[in-house]
Amino acid sequence: MIIISAACLPIATQSSIPIQNDTSLPPTITPTGTTVWFPPTPTFTPLPSATLPITPTIDSRPMYGEIIIADNFTVEDNWITGNFNDGSIALGENEITLAVKREKGYLFSLRQDIILDNYYAEITANPSICRGEDEYGLLIRVSPSLDFLRYSFTCNGQSRVDRIIQGQASSPQPPNFCGAVPPGAPSSVRMGILAKDKEIFFYADGKLIFNVSDPNLLRGNFGVFARSSTVEPVTVNFSDLKVYEIIP
Repeated sequence: MIIISAACLPIATQSSIPIQNDTSLPPTITPTGTTVWFPPTPTFTPLPSATLPITPTIDSRPMYGEIIIADNFTVEDNWITGNFNDGSIALGENEITLAVKREKGYLFSLRQDIILDNYYAEITANPSICRGEDEYGLLIRVSPSLDFLRYSFTCNGQSRVDRIIQGQASSPQPPNFCGAVPPGAPSSVRMGILAKDKEIFFYADGKLIFNVSDPNLLRGNFGVFARSSTVEPVTVNFSDLKVYEIIP
């Protein structure tokens, strides 16, 4: 069962968030030619909107504790890099760059030495070449069988969350235009994720934009991705990854 909050609206309740770390090492995960990372999703039909009363502004900033990981992208072995059919992935000056060169190409890279369950993570995304529905963002709770949740922004200002299980996709948070997503390029946004058991909260520049509930994907790896929606290239840089414990 998937529970969804209204996109780009604050959530009026807060969950109790215990500290929990998992320091076990994951199996090595490498891209394969048979994985369908963008399987088709059902067409989203919006429901009639309702008039909502005006409510006071809610402080939705995440609460977190001690830092677990601080990654400035200087250690080559921490991430999948190299030249691929769809483009290249490389570490630069304190950043990782995903350069998609193939028509409707897709690239991703996973952090190689972590398995996470409950945490708060932030990373800065800087699309330097993108347009329209070109897409970039985060892969979370990636399993050894490549099931995962995908938190993505498009270059025309939309946000979404997809869930991929055994190559089948669904959208617990369908695409929605959101003022927290910077349109066009070059631009910059601090993407954040707070994961507590089955509840996952999604942030942009410290502001909560939506949350989903998923009881199936409770732990896994962490990664970044970029995708071209046309024949044009896409380049996105990611930097300053920080992962924190979460607190009650």
